[in-house]
Amino acid sequence: MTMHRSLSWLLGASLLLLLLPAGANPATPLEEDNTTPEASTTTETIVLAGGCFWCLEHDLEKLAGVEEAVSGYSGGHVASPSYGQVSSGNTGHLEVVEVTFDSRILPLEELLQAFWRNIDPLDNGGQFCDRGEQYTSAIFVTTPQQRLVAEASLEAAQDQLGDQSVVTPILDASPFYPAEDYHQNYAENHSLRYNYYRWSCGRDRRLKEVWGNAKAESGEA
Repeated sequence: MTMHRSLSWLLGASLLLLLLPAGANPATPLEEDNTTPEASTTTETIVLAGGCFWCLEHDLEKLAGVEEAVSGYSGGHVASPSYGQVSSGNTGHLEVVEVTFDSRILPLEELLQAFWRNIDPLDNGGQFCDRGEQYTSAIFVTTPQQRLVAEASLEAAQDQLGDQSVVTPILDASPFYPAEDYHQNYAENHSLRYNYYRWSCGRDRRLKEVWGNAKAESGEA
């Protein structure tokens, strides 16, 4: 090897070493970075009011795609209200359920369809046997897109109910306060009391009156 070739070889080797990442073995081929950015989340949250939160929580948490349903209070003017305060009707809060769901599995349109089928949207004085503003129905939206979907869902419900006016409002989201621990998962933890309350309140009888034909037409069970 001539002096000229030796110098060229040494310069080339030195340049290669400088270009290698720290700690890389020059005898091992560099691996391609095949990692991809994390997929954007498809988890959404919406707050729904439909009378007794025990019932609405139980009805919605069974849906495939619902990750969590939490009973609570929203829409009022008192911070961190208690059940006693809300049930008195003096705080402006509604009994609500905060629903966290995977929109890939359960699109908001389908979640709201289930919501309508589990409330009486014709009643502006409460829900079933529970009377007062604190038991009225509502949809609390957090984004313009949620509002668009909710408005379309309301129109579809109105079409199915004909000349009976839907009174359930679509409202901008306000602070959500979880209810006391003993209210969470009440249907599972106190099944006898829950089933008696639901039957005596006439919830399912009224739902059948309101949605019986609509359910048959939509193919729902």
